[in-house]
Amino acid sequence: MSMTTAENRVSRSGVIIDVADVSKWFGSVVAVNEVSFQVTPGITALLGPNGAGKTTMLHMIAGLARCSDGQVDVLDEPVRGNPGIYTRLGFMSEHEAVYGFQTGRRFVEMSAQLHGMESTSAAVDKAIGLVGLADVQNRPLKGYSRGMRQRMRLAASIVHEPQVTILDEPLNGTDPRQRIEFQDVMRRLAREGKTILISSHILEEVETLADRILLMVSGKLAAAGDFRAIRAKLDELAYRVRIVVDAPRAMAAALVAMEEVESVGVDEDQSLIVQCRNVGPIQAALPRLAKENGIRLVRVEPIDDSLEALFGYLVDR
Repeated sequence: MSMTTAENRVSRSGVIIDVADVSKWFGSVVAVNEVSFQVTPGITALLGPNGAGKTTMLHMIAGLARCSDGQVDVLDEPVRGNPGIYTRLGFMSEHEAVYGFQTGRRFVEMSAQLHGMESTSAAVDKAIGLVGLADVQNRPLKGYSRGMRQRMRLAASIVHEPQVTILDEPLNGTDPRQRIEFQDVMRRLAREGKTILISSHILEEVETLADRILLMVSGKLAAAGDFRAIRAKLDELAYRVRIVVDAPRAMAAALVAMEEVESVGVDEDQSLIVQCRNVGPIQAALPRLAKENGIRLVRVEPIDDSLEALFGYLVDR
């Protein structure tokens, strides 16, 4: 399910973020390679493994990095070198840039002031209330859990009520309850007609959240669509997996009986090299096969970059 001409032709009247033939290189390293897509109101996820170019792409969309080629428009305006756009755009970086001695409230107030807001009290109250941290707003940030800091950082990113919010790996470090709370805030913003672009390297984090998923692999846009379309795309690909057990031939015999397995070979170090499609069922079946056959399962790992880019999405639950 590669990007098609039809997928690229989103009605201009509904486009909030327009990425047109964008590339970014650092010396001889190509971080983003001729990527085009459009984002409309609602929640869009930019999905890909670490090193896929997601953060570089988000920095260009937020105007924090210059495109080596191509152009990014946000709200029908070029974003780079356009300070006025930040009254309508919010950005939350992957890295925690907070002063631990500041209270959560002061952190959000400072963000409001940096966005040029003259009257900040009501806006700060609203943003902190939205992320559910009013009861701890006067505590220093150093006393917050990671998930609490992430939510207070979100409050700082939306205190000026931007039309567009860009979030780089915002769910990192959050526990399941915090993740649900964070997602509830994003859904509420989407219901208000806001546009949210969120990056992640785990498909399961965004499968129930995003209206649309953009899959980046090795600096390129590999696929776009809803969760089911992306899952179907991943299931089409062939994978090579290395499996280390104490009884390789017995495990090989058990694996070849599986419908998803195309071939099983034994490497020089006696590890199994399994080529398969839809690696999820195989990963789920391995503990059962090992137990049934009295085999000790030592390690399961992807072999090449193409598998590494997708393996976690299917089996890292």
